[in-house]
Amino acid sequence: MLKELDQDNLQSLVAENDTVVVQYSATWCGNCRIMKPKVKKLASELEDVTFVIADAEKFPESRKLATVDNLPTFATFKNGSFVNQVQTNKFDVLKDLVNEVTSN
Repeated sequence: MLKELDQDNLQSLVAENDTVVVQYSATWCGNCRIMKPKVKKLASELEDVTFVIADAEKFPESRKLATVDNLPTFATFKNGSFVNQVQTNKFDVLKDLVNEVTSN
């Protein structure tokens, strides 16, 4: 499942879903736009994982759940808790991050 935040409510999504992968992005970020279809593809392949795209500039409370100082940043959450994050535009690195949170 893939959700794009339309309000600053990532905390509740993380609490309500077992496994969450977040792409922090911004409208001006070219690498974020490149990664978005790859995130959509992963989301379609992994039904038990909730993927969320969060605009890091529009939603400051959601941004606080990870250390976002470069875009795109990907963060994983399991059972309501932060697990790990990477800042990347490489699909293989993203896939490794997702595998880490889904294999536990």
